[in-house]
Amino acid sequence: MEILRVENLSKVYGKGKNKVVAVDDMNFSVEKGEFVAIVGRSGGGKSTLLHLIGGVDEASNGNIFIDNTKVSNLSKDKMAVFRRRNIGIIYQFYNLIPILSVKENITLPLLLDNKTIDEKLLDDTIKYVGLERRVNHLPNELSGGEQQRVSIARAIITKPLLILADEPTGNLDTKRSKEIMDLLKKYNKEYNQTIILITHDLNVAKEADRIITIEDGKIIKDEVDK
Repeated sequence: MEILRVENLSKVYGKGKNKVVAVDDMNFSVEKGEFVAIVGRSGGGKSTLLHLIGGVDEASNGNIFIDNTKVSNLSKDKMAVFRRRNIGIIYQFYNLIPILSVKENITLPLLLDNKTIDEKLLDDTIKYVGLERRVNHLPNELSGGEQQRVSIARAIITKPLLILADEPTGNLDTKRSKEIMDLLKKYNKEYNQTIILITHDLNVAKEADRIITIEDGKIIKDEVDK
């Protein structure tokens, strides 16, 4: 079952001599349950692509379909609601609210959507990411790996159609990076969760089932690791 389709997608910044084509007529699709890594050199367009899929940035041309919804046509307000309900985003620098506890950071997407918190789901999610003893701590009281686990819990608490991970191990040491990748792989396999991960680290990318390589805004390689 196709969960994501990108058609003739382009993103252009500037004009004339200052024109930069960050994403250049890309086409690809992702099936439900796939774990896809997108790799490439810095400035090659991979983060821009992720921001377009997540509705954080607007495309210059082309279409994006998520679960058959043409999200590239949604207004900013409607896209914000769609993203909150259907897309979980994991950031390199966590993007946690410093004055909120672990529990409050995790439940923030639900509160913003005026949803009642399912306490069992919350407890299960906290246990899943191994933060049972840290629920009342603030972000500055956590290690980098723990903060990233909070970010992951926040992304999965809404049971999203798609998880977008932007360099989730880029700010961590080797040991913590492995822990985060093991957690993402576990969630992918146990819950058939679709994950698209941006990374510059080929060792991290090899943990995925499929690797898309981007260069100068174009897909130059699309490989399935069997």
